[in-house]
Amino acid sequence: MTEKSNRLIHESSPYLLQHAHNPVDWYPWGEEALERARKQDMPILLSIGYSSCHWCHVMERESFEKTDIANLMNNHFVCIKLDREERPDIDQVYMDAVQAMGIAGGWPLNVFLTPQQEPFYGGTYFPPQRWAHLLVNIAKAFRENREQLDQSAQKFREALNRSVVERYGLHQNSDIPPDLIHKAVAQLKSQFDHVEGGTAKAPKFPMPTIWNFLWHYFAQSKDQEVLDHLHLTLQKMAMGGIYDQIGGGFARYSVDDRWFAPHFEKMLYDNAQLVSVYALAYSQSGHSLYKDVVYQTIEFVDRELKSPDGAFYSALDADSEGVEGKFYTWPFNEFQEETGDEADFLIDYYRLTKEGNWEDGRNILFTVEQDEEFAQKHQLDLAWMRNTREIYRDKLREHRESRVRPGLDNKILCGWNGLMIKALSDAYAVFHESRFLELAIKCATFIEKNLRLPSHQLLRIPRTQKTVPAYLEDYSAIVQAYIGLYQATFNDKWLYSAQNLTSYCLDHFYDEGESLFYYTDNQDQLLIARKKEVFDNVIPASNSIMAQNLWILGTILQRQSYLELSRKMVGKISPLISTDPAFLSNWATVLSFQQGTTAEVVICGEDPLHHRIPLAAHFHPHKILMGSDTISDLPLLHNRMPDQGTSIFVCYNSTCQLPTENPKIAIEQLAY
Repeated sequence: MTEKSNRLIHESSPYLLQHAHNPVDWYPWGEEALERARKQDMPILLSIGYSSCHWCHVMERESFEKTDIANLMNNHFVCIKLDREERPDIDQVYMDAVQAMGIAGGWPLNVFLTPQQEPFYGGTYFPPQRWAHLLVNIAKAFRENREQLDQSAQKFREALNRSVVERYGLHQNSDIPPDLIHKAVAQLKSQFDHVEGGTAKAPKFPMPTIWNFLWHYFAQSKDQEVLDHLHLTLQKMAMGGIYDQIGGGFARYSVDDRWFAPHFEKMLYDNAQLVSVYALAYSQSGHSLYKDVVYQTIEFVDRELKSPDGAFYSALDADSEGVEGKFYTWPFNEFQEETGDEADFLIDYYRLTKEGNWEDGRNILFTVEQDEEFAQKHQLDLAWMRNTREIYRDKLREHRESRVRPGLDNKILCGWNGLMIKALSDAYAVFHESRFLELAIKCATFIEKNLRLPSHQLLRIPRTQKTVPAYLEDYSAIVQAYIGLYQATFNDKWLYSAQNLTSYCLDHFYDEGESLFYYTDNQDQLLIARKKEVFDNVIPASNSIMAQNLWILGTILQRQSYLELSRKMVGKISPLISTDPAFLSNWATVLSFQQGTTAEVVICGEDPLHHRIPLAAHFHPHKILMGSDTISDLPLLHNRMPDQGTSIFVCYNSTCQLPTENPKIAIEQLAY
């Protein structure tokens, strides 16, 4: 018998396609579903998730695949299924609504709306009996208490349309206290876990924006406590189960407070940003562990998330064969058999037990000692130990490939690819590995060909998948990526492409009244509210990335309007930075550029790319690199071309020190 499908069968999103054979009469978000709700005066059930969401799968199995529950949904609601990664604009609106109801957010997100898209009730995961009971009660309330329900929905709509500036009483602040960043760091320090690193709570999320900010802060302050905590955190994460010790790359988060037991989904955006953080850590310390993490994580992304055209897919699921983490964990006997003569050493190194250190007798691989410490303790030659570990790491990964793999979300998302391009550029700056730059340029070329229109408008996903206009998240990440590519290549096309995209954002996203950017452009998106994203989370807020882009572009192009707008944006948000820095850490990074020392490094003459190598690798998070081997239109390169050889200028606020041909001397001039 042919399996019956619903309307989602025509979608490209792996998450939506997972639900295409549910007995629920799912619609994708769009005018067809919304028009039906209006014409038939039916409430809307909007269910939001993403492909690697564990509890989304659970709720599907328990409820959406059950005919009796599906009948309740079909009879009383217009049912819409949404991929939050494809349409983060819609997810933002209704996540805010549920949180305004006093309910903790999360996914799956299930929200009940009036026919006019106004939310009146919602929640996250519901067990099947509670879900069925809720469906009956909501349907009854819609029939019998409509006036009261509509009044409640109208209040939520009004709340959703309050701007963030109005909600938090933010006013333009051009006089930011000079100790604001220090207060923010003091607040972060109060949350430090001084034993396991990160912050003192479970679950533990990597939160790369926080550690990136603290690297910038340390560079200017030389605060030893911050430096110690950065190294503790990054080492504990790299040694823990949250890091895939065999295949490279980080899982989404650790469910415990020791980085031991991961929620096994792997996201492109986490791994991209962590590559940048670990590359920066290596530039400061030269620690081999950080180099291993960068190389292994890029190898993982290249091997398992790269499309044939050079772009990168979104995520790998946590589950395989219906079991969370089955692909990544090891029964003791299986591991012992695969490691043969070196089983005892590797079992001890990766902390396996015969009973299993995790669920169902399986083991999560992790380490508790640095390589040098382990080798000394076990009287092993360090070089032999590392070489043997790598040989068996490859062997174990090859064996693991014979298992049923976790599901792949093969969406290509514009902004997440921007984060990966930046990561590859950051890694190239530190390690000068040509492969990293090749991957970055190939991905950027894909973006230009498949996600950019002649008007400079971007698309969220390739048109071959679905036509969705890009969001500020996408523009800000791509502009940031292209700025990084310019500094890696000194190819002006990436710089001017970043400038054109910035101009598009100023024309289509910018709210002059509040000195911030909307998340969506000024096209009709069928939404009841137009939001601004200002709080940094796992991915920095699109507004904070734009503020940083404007500062760096304004410096390179000497565009005072960009610099002033960046200052206005930070000034608007500054009252929040010290009160909740964990969620404003990228804003704090931008402020560190503005209040600290932004170094402009200009390389002119013969082979500027060769001279940039040691300068790019030097630990100075606030440096901006520019260069050319020909006469350039860039203001800071005017009249700087030597008659012969190469000149390196280190400048601050457009005032340059004496030029030198020696990168070592230029590095000495890069003082804070």
